[in-house]
Amino acid sequence: MDRNNSSNKDLLRNDLQRSLRRSPINPQDMTPFQRILLTTDGMVTEILEAYLWERMKVIKLSQDYFTLDNEIPSLEIGKGCKVIQRKVLLRGGLSQKNHLYAESIIIPDRLDKKIRDGLFNTNKPIGLLILENRLETFREILDCGKEEAQDLAGYFNIERNGFLIFRAYRVFSNHVPIMLITEKFAEDGMRG
Repeated sequence: MDRNNSSNKDLLRNDLQRSLRRSPINPQDMTPFQRILLTTDGMVTEILEAYLWERMKVIKLSQDYFTLDNEIPSLEIGKGCKVIQRKVLLRGGLSQKNHLYAESIIIPDRLDKKIRDGLFNTNKPIGLLILENRLETFREILDCGKEEAQDLAGYFNIERNGFLIFRAYRVFSNHVPIMLITEKFAEDGMRG
């Protein structure tokens, strides 16, 4: 299966095709599960729970509410906009193994009050808050790739020069971007 073969590219969404053209990742070299994590529009928490057959719990590493000093074009916001920056791990409830590291930039003024309150007052994954509140969303993949773990290595119990697979996407609701999320997985941890 050649990554440049047009019949194979037809399997991928247009936004993913664009990001793969800029990336050294070849989906052909990935396991089926790695491809699922990289390419689907589904909630990654549910995908991990179904595949690993254990509940995921959110470990909030940080969550800050602040005013931007710069614009973020992919979120269509400028300097002075208030955002939430959130860093979390998804950890297996039984295995106690970290399966995902995620960084999010969220525009709280574009969210329903129940979702905002859930972000501040619970440890629920963003996807679950969206589902519970029946918020209709669309995800657009902006980037994907592979990088050395470096400072994140300890979360995955790998060497600093071990590799993480990542994808970055923005989430839309009512045709407006509401958040930008980057998810990272240990390459070797998702070989299943």
